[in-house]
Amino acid sequence: MKLSILDQSPRYEGERAEDAFQHTIQLAQLAEELGYHRFWVAEHHDSEHVAGSSPEVLISHLLAKTNHIRIGSGGVMLQHYSPYKVAENFNVLASLSPNRIDLGIGRAPGGLPHSTQALQQNSQPTKSLTDKLIELKQYLNDTLPEDHPLYGLEAYPRPEKSADMFLLGASASSAELAGSLNLPYVFAQFINGDQKVLEEAISVYNQHVSSRARSLVVALSVIVADTVEEAKALASSTKIFKVYLQNGKSATLGSREKAEEFGQQSKESYRIEEKEANVISGTKETVRQKLQALKQKFSIDEFIILTAIQNFEQKKRSYTLLKEAFNEGDVQKTNHTLAAFQSRI
Repeated sequence: MKLSILDQSPRYEGERAEDAFQHTIQLAQLAEELGYHRFWVAEHHDSEHVAGSSPEVLISHLLAKTNHIRIGSGGVMLQHYSPYKVAENFNVLASLSPNRIDLGIGRAPGGLPHSTQALQQNSQPTKSLTDKLIELKQYLNDTLPEDHPLYGLEAYPRPEKSADMFLLGASASSAELAGSLNLPYVFAQFINGDQKVLEEAISVYNQHVSSRARSLVVALSVIVADTVEEAKALASSTKIFKVYLQNGKSATLGSREKAEEFGQQSKESYRIEEKEANVISGTKETVRQKLQALKQKFSIDEFIILTAIQNFEQKKRSYTLLKEAFNEGDVQKTNHTLAAFQSRI
């Protein structure tokens, strides 16, 4: 089973941004040491509690601090940016560290309304996200069609292998878009924990993606501890706050204060709903069983794990136990297979 990590560079009480980034660096190095498949960093704006506002810059630093683990974005918020510039950025990264770069694209704004306005200030009327995704894919693969007004333009430098591109989402509409473009799809269950939505999104993705291109990843919030009681205690402090605007749009925030701020900046009527975050928690054995059941039920190719624990040592411990759980599971499976083979000879 492929296991990967998503880190948001959280800045906890009493910490500086420098501390948050040092934790991200240490976690990436630990992930590589433990054998995780990839390590992604997020993009958030106008948040004193999350330091990662520029994934491209952070990715370049993490590449220099690690040796072989894949490093990427989870994700770049394409609605704010030029597809051409995003392609250039990730072509530079892919040239600096060949075959190690992932480009995860997010559909959300990654911040509050004011930061969205600032990021899109003085920009031309924006294309749809679908059009931007198509154009970005064309720049990365150097397949701009002849009828494109910028035909002949290339996003230099041209790496031997461009970044692997993923679409992130938490709805059936994002799944349909990923499938129709034959992109790997990452469902953010830690944002939308509704099992019915997950099932619908996976079904829609399977309907639209070609069998050859299918790659399904699920991003989960997971906490592993030495006892069930400790894991539950660590998970109990994790809340999410859903803001529902009068225009029908919604956003998920990590604190009531940010949810209130989002609603106020939107200049619309709004309501806030506090929810328990969807966290898979337990010991190594119980968490392994839960993830294996999910993998089998939905044919999931990979899990990307977010662990929201404020104590950094406990956070590292959780990721270590999780990887141990599957390493031990592989050993048990191998031993069982070997015993079965020996019984037949």
